[in-house]
Amino acid sequence: MNFTKHLAAVESALASYNLPSNIPSLIDPIQYLLGIGGKRIRPVLTLLSHELFGGKANDVIHQALAIEVFHNFTLMHDDIMDAAPLRRGQATVHEKWDANVAILSGDGMMIQAYALLPKNQESKFVSLFHTFNKTAWEVCEGQALDMQFERRLDVTTEEYLEMIRLKTAVLLGCALELGAIAANASAEDCEHIRLFGEHVGLSFQLRDDYLDAFGDPEKFGKQVGGDILSDKKTYLYLHAMKSASDEDKKLLHDLHGQTHADKVDQVKGIFQRCGADQLILQQSEAYYNSAIQHLNALHADEAHKKPLLELAMWLLERQS
Repeated sequence: MNFTKHLAAVESALASYNLPSNIPSLIDPIQYLLGIGGKRIRPVLTLLSHELFGGKANDVIHQALAIEVFHNFTLMHDDIMDAAPLRRGQATVHEKWDANVAILSGDGMMIQAYALLPKNQESKFVSLFHTFNKTAWEVCEGQALDMQFERRLDVTTEEYLEMIRLKTAVLLGCALELGAIAANASAEDCEHIRLFGEHVGLSFQLRDDYLDAFGDPEKFGKQVGGDILSDKKTYLYLHAMKSASDEDKKLLHDLHGQTHADKVDQVKGIFQRCGADQLILQQSEAYYNSAIQHLNALHADEAHKKPLLELAMWLLERQS
C-alpha cells in the first residue's frame, strides 16, 4: 500500500510524544498502551486526507496524534467494561496495574487528545473542536448501545448497524474530516470525506464479524468463532434469529451459554442455512461501494485519492 511513509511519521511522532507529567502511575500506563502497537489507521487517514486537499502531512501530525490518543483512551476504558485480559496480545492496563489506574490514565488520554487538537492549527480550532467533540460523544453513544444490547433480546440488524457506525465508523470519518478541515476543504468535500470514512468503517466491521466466524484461523490472527462462543449479538446472529427456521432458532437458543467444541460449527451451520453468511458480505460490499462513490465525488486530485482507495480495498479484502 502507498502510505508507508505516513505510518512511519505517526510512529515517529508517538515515539517522541511527551506527556506533561512525571507521575509514573499516570503516564506509564498511557505510554504502555500507545507502545504495544496497532494498525494506526486513523492517524494515517488524517495525514492522507490533508494531503488529498493540498496540505502537507506534517502540518496535521498533532491532529493525527489526537485521534490516535483518543482511540486508545476508548480502548483502555472498553477493556475495563469488558473485563478483557488482553489487548494486542499483551496484558490490558487494568490487568497490568488495576482498574483505578486504568480509569484515571484513560481520563488523562482524553484530556491530552483535546490538548493536541489545536496545535499548529489554532485558526481552525473551532471547526476542529466541533467535529472532534461531536464524534467523541457519538463514540460514547455507540458504547452505550453495545452495553445495552447485551441485556436485550429484541435487537434488530438495523440497530446493530447504527451501533457499529457510532462505536467504530464515525471515528474513521472524523480522522479524515480533521485533515480536510485543516486543508481548507469545502463543506461539501468535508461531508464526502467523512462519509467515505464512515462507510469504509462499516464495511470493515461487517467483514470483521464475518471473519470471526468464517475466517482462516492461520490468517485471521485470533480465535475463529470467538464471537459465537461469547454469544455476541453480531449481524450474523441477529439475522439468524430473524430469518432462520424455527428449528434452527430453537437450536441457536439452546446453544446460548454453552462453550463445547461443537458449538462453533453448529452455529456456523445455522448462519449458512439462513443465508446470513452471504448477506453480511453483500452488506459489507454495499458500504464499500458507497464509500467509493463518496471518494469519487471529491473535488481533489485523482492521484491523491489512490492511497485512500487502496486502503478501502485492503479493508474489504483482508483475511486478518
